[in-house]
Amino acid sequence: MSIDGSAERRKQPPQTQTPSTGNGNCGISSMSLANRLRLNPNKEHKPDSYDDLHQLEFSPLLFSSLERYLPPTMLNGSRDLKLQYMRDILLRYSSESERTRVQRHREYRQKIISHYQPVHKELYTMQAAQFFVPSFLKAINENTEDSFRSIMAEPAPGIYTFEMLQPYFCELLLSEVETFERWVIETNFRIMRPNTMNRYGCVLDDFGLETMLDKLMEDFIRPMSRVFFPEVGGSTLDSHHGFVVEYGTDKDAELGFHVDDSEVTLNVCLGKQFSGGELFFRGVRCDKHVNSETQSEEIFDYSHVPGHAVLHRGRHRHGARATTSGCRVNLLLWCRSSVFRELKKYQKDSSNWCGECQREKKERQRQSIAATKLELLKRDGKPTS
Repeated sequence: MSIDGSAERRKQPPQTQTPSTGNGNCGISSMSLANRLRLNPNKEHKPDSYDDLHQLEFSPLLFSSLERYLPPTMLNGSRDLKLQYMRDILLRYSSESERTRVQRHREYRQKIISHYQPVHKELYTMQAAQFFVPSFLKAINENTEDSFRSIMAEPAPGIYTFEMLQPYFCELLLSEVETFERWVIETNFRIMRPNTMNRYGCVLDDFGLETMLDKLMEDFIRPMSRVFFPEVGGSTLDSHHGFVVEYGTDKDAELGFHVDDSEVTLNVCLGKQFSGGELFFRGVRCDKHVNSETQSEEIFDYSHVPGHAVLHRGRHRHGARATTSGCRVNLLLWCRSSVFRELKKYQKDSSNWCGECQREKKERQRQSIAATKLELLKRDGKPTS
């Protein structure tokens, strides 16, 4: 399987539609066919709220996040004008068929939520003091790089590990997932699995946990990602895909070499009793270099500990070794940035975060320096061997 085969069912397709033009307003004569965002956000601008617009094709949070990246002439325009401009940009990512699919998924999700009865309702709202260990909460409340690093280890470049979840939360979530899976069997309801590589597990967003996981991303993962992953949109994470995966001798045993459809991935072991199942990492890659060779310094293996988290770039190539006994269950949150995905189209390369791009850039620099030295030696009449 190609490493790109892991792209889950909700991955946005390539551009299939020319963005529409907007109507002139607020001193702006017209919108260009090539609507574009600023490369750097206006950090002083306070964006409008779009929470009251429930029929939008995209999350209201996404529009508030994008607004700081609008061209300067747009920032003081009406909310409707800004909404149309941003919507035109976002529609580049989804054809009419894709939007129809999204609507059908909403209906599928609503059907589950209207019939499934949660057993642990406290899970469905963010109760930080009960969910997280005190050290994690303290670091988040202080919200500084030093506070984050005080609870983290960085055993390999770009891979951060830390204690995060209390046993109470892990037990509750495991119980809720088991109850949901029994309901699926009893009602013969056909559910969508987390992605194309996992046959076991479930999408937490689909049965009501989306709001809680949004809060987890916005208030806890985004502050850390802003510090450690700014080059891949860590400060502008605005959507997520949250799910649980299950591994064991009678389930998925292992997970092949792949990348995630995310900018930043949170992976937390919930339990239970198991052996094996180590994660193996093999370097960060852009689309161009996703199948390139692994360098020795990029090799790193990680053993799961219940309640402990791993935070890494979605494009950090990885996989999971076989779980040789027991059952391992993990919570994953794929965090995405629409801003980063839009701006990435205009970047010439990914040398600020892709390991292979960095090596190619260094090699070009080395060749340029060597050529310059050779030219200088020729001018001075010195031997060039």
